[in-house]
Amino acid sequence: MKVPPPTLDIESELRAAGARVVAGIDEVGKGSWAGPLVVCAAIIRDDVDVSELVARDSKTLSEKKREAIFDVVAAQCSHWAVGIVSAAECDKFGMSNAQRLATKRAVVDLGVPVDAVIADGKWDFVTPLVPRAVMRVKADSVSASVAAASVLAKVSRDRMMREFAATYPHWNFAGSKGYPCPKHRDGLRTHGASEIHRVSWAFMRDVN
Repeated sequence: MKVPPPTLDIESELRAAGARVVAGIDEVGKGSWAGPLVVCAAIIRDDVDVSELVARDSKTLSEKKREAIFDVVAAQCSHWAVGIVSAAECDKFGMSNAQRLATKRAVVDLGVPVDAVIADGKWDFVTPLVPRAVMRVKADSVSASVAAASVLAKVSRDRMMREFAATYPHWNFAGSKGYPCPKHRDGLRTHGASEIHRVSWAFMRDVN
């Protein structure tokens, strides 16, 4: 059964309720063992017809497909920005605070006042950054703004991890993107943690 594409229905409801600027927010890297946490905030352009929107939940797309549509998704946004929190900051602040910090950086870097946000999940990591936050499980599958944020966040982080792989070759960052996999585990057992590993995470107890 074909999954229907994301729409702008939630965005339209928020605008009808008085929100002039509505952004979608999604994060990537929360469960990773290495690399940054990345949150993207994205605002779809008013003149884009819903039938032309190409963004989908990034988890349903291959890496090749995400790269192929990245520029189109970006062009369909009037504004978008990523908030990046390093592995060291994740260790320092803990994941909940790191997610709030990355979200703040993304919203601020949009450069425009945001009246409402649609975000993926149940936990509200957005308030009080904006006047209204709508939390929705699997929002990236129903909201075009969140789907756009999902693709932009994922591709941006994947590109960072591929660049890190050149400096840190032993942990399969190009393939794993910092997430657990056999090659990543082998790299940890043989070489220990790199400078971009989250050393406070529980997985470090099982390295040796």
